[in-house]
Formats: sequence, C-alpha cells, structure tokens
Amino acid sequence: MISVEQLTVEFAVKPLFHDASFVVNDRDRIALVGKNGAGKSTLLKIIAGQQNPSAGNVAVSTDTTIGYLPQVMNLQDDTTVRQEARKAFAGKDRLKARLDRMEAQLAERTDYESDEYMALVERFTQEHERYMMLGADHIDAAIERTLTGLGFLRSDFERPTSEFSGGWRMRIELAKILLQQPDVLLLDEPTNHLDIESIQWLEQFLAQSRGAVILVSHDRAFINNVTNRTLEISCGQIIDYKVKYDEYVVLRAERREQQLRAYENQQREIAEMKDFIERFRYKPTKAVQVQSRIKQLAKIVPIEVDEVDNSALRLKFPPCLRSGDYPVICDEVRKDYGEHTVFDHVTLTIKRGEKVAFVGKNGEGKTTLVKCIMGEIPFTGMLKIGHNVQIGYFAQNQAQLLDENLTVFDTIDRVAKGDIRLRIKDILGAFMFGGEASDKKVKVLSGGERSRLAMIRLLLEPVNLLILDEPTNHLDMQSKDVLKEAIRAFDGTAIIVSHDREFLDGLVTKVYEFGGARVREHLGGIYDFLRSAATIDEALALRAGNPGQPGTSGQPVQSGTSGKTVQSGSSGKGNPASPDPSPEAMEQALNNYELRKQRQRELRKIEKAVKECEVKIEKMENRISELDAILCTPEGASDVTLITEYTSTKKALDEEVDRWEQLSEQLQEYEV
Repeated sequence: MISVEQLTVEFAVKPLFHDASFVVNDRDRIALVGKNGAGKSTLLKIIAGQQNPSAGNVAVSTDTTIGYLPQVMNLQDDTTVRQEARKAFAGKDRLKARLDRMEAQLAERTDYESDEYMALVERFTQEHERYMMLGADHIDAAIERTLTGLGFLRSDFERPTSEFSGGWRMRIELAKILLQQPDVLLLDEPTNHLDIESIQWLEQFLAQSRGAVILVSHDRAFINNVTNRTLEISCGQIIDYKVKYDEYVVLRAERREQQLRAYENQQREIAEMKDFIERFRYKPTKAVQVQSRIKQLAKIVPIEVDEVDNSALRLKFPPCLRSGDYPVICDEVRKDYGEHTVFDHVTLTIKRGEKVAFVGKNGEGKTTLVKCIMGEIPFTGMLKIGHNVQIGYFAQNQAQLLDENLTVFDTIDRVAKGDIRLRIKDILGAFMFGGEASDKKVKVLSGGERSRLAMIRLLLEPVNLLILDEPTNHLDMQSKDVLKEAIRAFDGTAIIVSHDREFLDGLVTKVYEFGGARVREHLGGIYDFLRSAATIDEALALRAGNPGQPGTSGQPVQSGTSGKTVQSGSSGKGNPASPDPSPEAMEQALNNYELRKQRQRELRKIEKAVKECEVKIEKMENRISELDAILCTPEGASDVTLITEYTSTKKALDEEVDRWEQLSEQLQEYEV
C-alpha cells in the first residue's frame, strides 16, 4: 500500500532520520515510537503528503486513500455537529465517477484471463463496496454510531460546533476521518481528548477496521490493544519490530545491551589505537604501523547508543506534616450552572493515604468537583477539608503561573531542597528537559513543556494531599513511569483525574465514577472498575437517563475531625446506617432480583439473534464462493449482473458480520 524508500529529513546539521525504508501493508497496525523530538509527527506529515522530505520518497499505490489526524488543526465553527460529520461523505460523487470509468473499461476489454483484468475487477469490487456503504440509507446511521461512540449525546448532534471546546471539536474531526474509512489511518495522539469509554470504543473500531493504521500515542494500554508492529525512531534511524509495544520494550532493552557492549568494545579499540599512535608516532621503525593505525582510525564509524533510560529515576516527595484522618469529606454536595445540574447528592469520604481516581466522560463534573474541593467555585452542600491538609494541585492552568523570566533549571532550583538539588539535571532529563533544554527561558516554552515543568515543580513541594487533573497529557511513557512511581511512594493522599488506564493501574485503590449527575464509588483498581458487571448496568442506566438511580452513600462524617469546613447554601444530611434491613433496602433487593430476571431474558434474546446471524453469514459465504468460481471463467467475468450480485452479497455479508460482532459484544457484556 505504502512504500517508504531511503527517507531523510534534515532540520539542522544532524538529520532527524536518514535512509529510512519500510513498507506499510494492508491491515498493519503500527505504533510509531521514539523520544519527543525524534520526528514521529514529521514522519506522519510526510506520509500524509503535507510535508516534503529532504531526500527519498513515499510511494502510495493507486487509489489508496489516507486519513490523517494531526495533534493540532484549524477547526471550523459554521455548522452543527451532524452537518460537520456529514462532510466525511463529500467524496461520494468523485467515487461514482471513478466507478463509471472502471465499469466502461470492464465492458470494453476482452483480456478476461489476464492479471490486469482481474486486478481491475478486484479494484472495481472494492470501490463499489465503498460506494454502496456511502449510500444515503446508511449515512445517518454511520454518523450516529461514530459520534455516540466518541462520547457525543444525540442531543448534541444539532448543536453548533462553536459551542464545544477544542477537545470536543477534535473528536468531530476524528469522527469525520473514521467515517471516510480510508485505506490507511494516520493518528497523532488520538486519545488526548478522549475519555476511557471513548478510547475503548476507538480500540474496537480500529480492531475491526479493514485498513492499515499508523499511530503515535503515549497511552501504553491503547497502543498495546491496537497495534501488532512497532516502528522506533532512534539515533537517526527507523528500526522495525514486528511485535506489539510490550514485546518491543523487551527486545529494545536487549538491543540496547548489545549496543552498549559494541560501543564499549569500539571505545577500547579506539583508545588502544590512539595510545599506539602516541607512543610510536616519532619512531621511524614504527612509521608504517602508525600510518596503518591512523587510516584504520579514520575509517571507524562511531557506534551510537540510545539515550540513557531515565525511567529508573526515583523521586520522593519532601516530608510534610501529617494530615487528619479524613482529608476530604463531601456530604450532599451539589453544583449547578444555570438550569444545568452538573452533579447532586455527592456524599463521599477520602481517607488519609488513599489513592483514588475520578473517571467519567468529559463534562460530567470531575474537574468541577476538584474546583469545589479547592474552594475555587461556589456550590451547595457541605465539603470539609481535614486538619493540617496541605494541597498540591496540578491543572493545565498551573503552567500559566510560572515565572516567565526564569530558566527551566532556575524554576526547579528555587523549590528544590536538600540533596534533591544535586539531582535536578537528572530529574529534568526524565521529564524531557535534558541538555540545553534546561537553559531555556519559561517564556519560550510550548504549552506542553510548561505543563511538564509545573508538574516537576509540584513533585518537589511538601504537600500531603495531591490533586492531579489529567497529569499525563504532555508526558511520554518514561516520564509517566517516573511520576507514577513517585505517587505510589507518596505517603499522603492523592486524587487523580485521568483517562490513562495504564497510569492508573496499580496506583489507585478506589474509583469514583462521574455520570448522569451522580458520583458512584467503586472499590478496587481501574481494571476492576472496567470489568465490573455492575458498572456496565449503571452505565446503561445512565445512558438511558434513569432518574431513579441511587448515588453512592459514601461514609458518614466522623465526629471530632478537626479542620476547615467549606460550606455554601443549605447542607443535606446523609442517611444513618441501620443494622436492620429498612423497607427501602428490601425494595432495592427486590428490584435487583427483577433486574437479574430481565438480564436473563435479554441474554436469551441476544443468543438467539447471534445464532440467526451465523446461519445467514454461512449462506452468504457459500454464495460468494460460488460467484467467485463463476467470475473466474471468461463468460462470467464479463457478466455485469453477476458482478453486481457479488458486490451486493459482499456488502450484505459485511453488514451481517458487523451486526454479529455487535451482538457478540453485547453477549460478552451480559456474560461478565
């Protein structure tokens, strides 16, 4: 599909990469990796045809379509969400004209048994399938399926795109690219603006896609679930690993060990040559040997070694006063913006030393509750901050509070205390500020670089309650590992708002789910939460807008807890615990029984539908095999009626397979 041949890109004296060659095949799922600045985004732009290389070329096969999602793009605000998504089908007329030309060629040609004719038939079949898929009957369904998968509500479809944040508009652009179903998808950090549910939906979409995918992402779980091949840009070269990311990490470590051994051997050899030259340079009897060594030395090609891995660097938060037993207590907290209720009846207790995650779709109130805890916005209900609590807060706007006239090094040097000051260079290197980057002024840093610097600054401040809002957005995998280990070793309390499953895994022991104006508590880690059958039920109830869904009761406010209380409006009271089953509890148990019965009925219905799909699929596959045999004959190859039947049967088969996959997914959910 795509052949990259001897590609070289030079922006300075040293090229980003040189003589890079590789091939992208049909259904390849490629992770493009390398340290920041290695040239990953540049390579995607070159493949997409938006930038020219210094040397070499990218050959794209005829009729291969490419969809490209950059990290930053210019977005338009003159349409509704549905209208903007519909622009994905603008190429339908051009596709029809191409089909007409191919159909005319098929009617004119008589070389039915030639490879060129069969290739034309295959291309016509593929393009006809794509055209049929773009039919008006399916456009609206495809748009709705893709937009809802990426987190939009149906009530959002007719809203102007100008009402949405930049992150949501990027989702619209991603939806347009996915709806086009290009042969090759180029995705540059596609998960940056997605929540966990949308990321999982995108994983399933890409797994079922018939095209190839090349993606850049710092979300380890995402690239492990999607890719089967890894291209690494390192030391100016592109190394091809035919394995998924986790296996690549192991192979790369082995390769680096080999590099180090080869480098050390070469350095010993160079030192011995130089020593010989210096010792015998002025001895006439050794003149021939000296000249031979000089020539050998000039011919040596230096072995480059990958940059030292700083992920093993360990950071420890400076000591801080011990907080009270309950750093955060919420009782019937509610927040409204006009007539819109963000959340209500939020009752929860976070104990000292707990690491908890706030998860949920964007706009469901995670950051809003954080701002309530920080006292930045008004609310109703009672929210109590415990005794001796010292909060360290990271949000995207924290980067705007840095002194622009300081250098990167000075910014950290001013907050570092004790022995940690001797390791500032190592810490900066672990967060991608190695070498000359540490001498940059803050005012010349990009938004992402400022966020990373603000994160380092927070890590060196004495706090006992960490609140981190999307802390991994601008971090590479090594930096995330350093941050994760620092939080894991932190003996205080942490609240983490994040959609990064790999980052949260093994870090948090409790998950608070935001959705449907409620906050629900789930004990266990992030994958326990995602696997929970109860979570699936609650998510379905939330999507259906069930107003009777109970909220998380949390823990009662402990008497005698000292500290400051933030209170606004009238505060509600939590229901006291009762040892005897109340009428409400009995009713809830009865409701649970009825729900189980309903689930069993729906499970049987889905199982029946799956079997019916399998019978239809088998029949259509048999018919396609028969048509294949007929179309391979000279008489059949020129029969337009058979070709039309073949394409329509193939289309119906694909639709039935899609339906079978959807039903199978539902079946798996019910069987969890």
